[in-house]
Amino acid sequence: MNVVYLRPLPVIVVLLFSGGALRAQTADTLIAEGDLFYAKLQASEALKYYLPAEKLEPNNVRLLCHISREYRHLMMDETDRASKVHLGSQAVDYAKKAVALNPKDADAQLAVAISVGKLQPFEGYRQRFDAVHVIKDAADRVTELEPENDIGWHVLGRWYQGLAEVDPFHRALAQAVGGLPPATFQEAATCFEKAMQLNPGRLMHYIALGTVYVEMGRKDEGRRLIEKGLAMQNTEKDDVQVKQDGEQVLAKLK
Repeated sequence: MNVVYLRPLPVIVVLLFSGGALRAQTADTLIAEGDLFYAKLQASEALKYYLPAEKLEPNNVRLLCHISREYRHLMMDETDRASKVHLGSQAVDYAKKAVALNPKDADAQLAVAISVGKLQPFEGYRQRFDAVHVIKDAADRVTELEPENDIGWHVLGRWYQGLAEVDPFHRALAQAVGGLPPATFQEAATCFEKAMQLNPGRLMHYIALGTVYVEMGRKDEGRRLIEKGLAMQNTEKDDVQVKQDGEQVLAKLK
């Protein structure tokens, strides 16, 4: 094993040894226990049950998607770059396994899109370029399979926004590896608007749409939406970071 990956091992070793004590339980029981911690955003605790359950049901797509999410959450909490990459790679691997088992499962496709997106900033240029296409393909599949999936539309909006923000210089550099697909802020806004309509209770939709409106020059509308998102209660793992990003956008408007 590469030395740079040794730092996250204490967490994973604990999870594996915990699994030994739980192996006698049924997969359904283990998954139910893990789900309790999944709902509380306690990734390490959830994995103590999910990983032994995976040994019993390695082809359980829903379980694989949940494990992928928990590794993403561990990745977010990690400060060491190499450890982030290791945990992010775990998330991607589990998501891709879920898709391989059932390509028509919207949650599995969503897990791929999100996991690859989380890992992308830490990869090399070629890998980041390839990830652009993987994320788009997976997000498109989510919205096709499950049009009411607000997170799928949000991820698609982030994809359009990210590409629309690429400056001409870096877009020209990308020509060396095949070029970047065209994307506009309006396309991003349309996706975020759809996501917000489907689930008006997620603060990230408001802040994302508000940010794109600001980038489009619709500053008053953007400010209003970001402020609304900031006033909402945190309910998801990403909400703290999303709010920080929204505050930074507002600070630039002053």
